[in-house]
Amino acid sequence: MAVSGRPTGIDELLERVRLDLDRVTPHEAYEIGGSGGLLVDIRYAALRERDGLIPGALVVERNELEWRLDPQGSHRAPEATGHDLRTVVICNEGYASSLAAASLRQLGLRYATDLDGGFQAWRAAGLPVTV
Repeated sequence: MAVSGRPTGIDELLERVRLDLDRVTPHEAYEIGGSGGLLVDIRYAALRERDGLIPGALVVERNELEWRLDPQGSHRAPEATGHDLRTVVICNEGYASSLAAASLRQLGLRYATDLDGGFQAWRAAGLPVTV
């Protein structure tokens, strides 16, 4: 979205979308996952293979995210149970996940957000990772 006819840069876009997200810490994400929320890992395969997985997280490649999490979509994942589902999107460092969460909000997933710092923050917090 351009303001005053000038193009929007990625830093400005990221700042703007984050204003509408209640980004969570690794420990908050852990609690959300443990209380019925959905953790969604959008990292690409090489990063997952290198660094491991968050137990219980749904792995969805970024290019499939909207199709897999739209509760009304014909290609939705079984975990995509409704628009009220607490959903935490996780990328490697917490940048792409902000944009992805904003996209999910446009689909009506009003509680979609992302993990501040991404998988690297999760791992640094000492939370469970399977290799």
